[in-house]
Amino acid sequence: MTAFHRSIQIIPSVLPADWAAMGQCVKDLEEAGVDRIQFDVMDGNFVPNLTFGPELIKACRKYCSVPFETQLMVSQYNCETMLEEYIAATKGPNNEPGVVIAHVEANTHLHRVLSQIRELGGSPSVAINPHTPIDMIKNILDMVDHVLVMTVNPGFGGQAYIPTMLDKISELRKIIVERNLDIDIEVDGGIKANWTISQCCAAGANCFIAGSGMFAYPSLKEGCDDLRRVAQEAQAGKTLPTSA
Repeated sequence: MTAFHRSIQIIPSVLPADWAAMGQCVKDLEEAGVDRIQFDVMDGNFVPNLTFGPELIKACRKYCSVPFETQLMVSQYNCETMLEEYIAATKGPNNEPGVVIAHVEANTHLHRVLSQIRELGGSPSVAINPHTPIDMIKNILDMVDHVLVMTVNPGFGGQAYIPTMLDKISELRKIIVERNLDIDIEVDGGIKANWTISQCCAAGANCFIAGSGMFAYPSLKEGCDDLRRVAQEAQAGKTLPTSA
């Protein structure tokens, strides 16, 4: 683990938020001390659910300065025709690159999409679904800043974490270390301040996306602090067992 000590980042998904008060929500999340805020973009094609587009993300920007992250759970057509808008909406208050995540399964021309994200001023990142092997992204790892390992099947919040993804996280970390790549490993799906975040961190992840696992707390700050504490303890060698 020592070879892969990277800073812990707590990244709430806004799926469980009150969408009618999203501006206030992102402001509250910033005050809670989160590292980034993730917007789950779903188009009803790649996943069955339908959420929001670049206009909502853009509207939230004026309420906070915390970095944004957009996960494009959309068809290749949606991704390529609206990519510039997503990248622009995800940028920081001073045009800093926002994290834009493309799914390997949705993009036949993944190399092109990742190149365009970088060229248009975004931070290119890739996501892989639970059934997708690491081999599918080995040839584009030198192009990305983050790899998101989905620990549920994308499309809906509140799903149960899939523990068999730990081997995938470990395999990915090994490749990153061997190739000396500057990449953060993210996990998303069923992450809570218990053995889920603890074991993912021990396996090599350092960025943790939590939706219902954070919003369930009496306050967002309590959720953020609890998630960060358990992850930091795991990084220091104190990993919680599955039954915890």
